[in-house]
Amino acid sequence: MASEAELAAVPGGRRAALGFSVPGDIIGGTESKPHSRPYMAHLEIVTPQDTLVACGGFLIRRDFVLTAAHCAGKSIMVTLGAHNIKKKEDTWQKLEVVKQFPHPKYNDSIVHHDIMLLKLKGKANLTLAVGTLPLPPQFNFIPPGRMCRVAGWGRTNVQEPGSNTLQEVKLRLMEPQACRHFTTFDHNLPLCVGKPQKTKSAFKVILRLGSSPQSLFRVRTSPGRRWSQKSVSR
Repeated sequence: MASEAELAAVPGGRRAALGFSVPGDIIGGTESKPHSRPYMAHLEIVTPQDTLVACGGFLIRRDFVLTAAHCAGKSIMVTLGAHNIKKKEDTWQKLEVVKQFPHPKYNDSIVHHDIMLLKLKGKANLTLAVGTLPLPPQFNFIPPGRMCRVAGWGRTNVQEPGSNTLQEVKLRLMEPQACRHFTTFDHNLPLCVGKPQKTKSAFKVILRLGSSPQSLFRVRTSPGRRWSQKSVSR
């Protein structure tokens, strides 16, 4: 594991009633150095209602992307090697998703087990701008106080329009008790990350709670590690 816990993406995105949505918000962060997060994947999704939405995710193997279960759709196109999603570069690789594996225990109402694997039609070519973020071989306990990074595209403030460039924010892992005021919080599933005194966050708090931008939020990729590895090895 790196010196900082890489939670890599806010894997989920915002759903839109009409038009195109942006894939998650990074509040109080900064623009990433172009292609410094080569595992990041931008997803364009056609929903069952034929609405075009977007999500973020990350490449865990040349032919698999990890994202959120609520990002499922009729069809998904993955763009790798992107920094500004509106400015095509030679680094881009676009791959179609041929199979979606949402977690079997995914619960949309309380957003538990919100994790999904995407099998790509082909294998990504590994370059300086496209790389993998492999799953750890075993579960590693991340102690409170550890700094984590969250990355994604989308709004940089509650009232701001979406950012086309990849953003990232650095947040501290808190004790589970700090998130006890979230009614659906289960300390066995999400991590509690942030600092109440600072307005730094990822999209989940603002969108799920509909409140002012607080700093504590919940994100987790590790609970689905064993399930993810089994699905990838099928």
